[in-house]
Amino acid sequence: MAAFTSLRSANAARQAEWDADNRISLAYRGNELAGEAGEACNVIKKIERERLGIAGSRDTVAHLAEELADVVICADLIAMAEGIDLDAAVARKFNATSQKVGLATRMVEP
Repeated sequence: MAAFTSLRSANAARQAEWDADNRISLAYRGNELAGEAGEACNVIKKIERERLGIAGSRDTVAHLAEELADVVICADLIAMAEGIDLDAAVARKFNATSQKVGLATRMVEP
């Protein structure tokens, strides 16, 4: 997937600027990922609240897209730190799940 390759290059370049001493730990990255996932879930809650007609604050699909992008960026930063090829890992996991549940759809593994 070219998207993950491009993301990895951009993440590596930005992290060299952001954390030149490479002090950010795996625990920090895990907490960062959990926080971003939580923000996405909060947006989903507000979108669903509107769909159900429940009183309370609202949000937008555009904001959800931003939060989901943060989740993907954080996941790649963790993968990068641990030497994981996210393209290959996603394809393997997707294909394993398809096989497990008896579905024909597969991803091309890099």
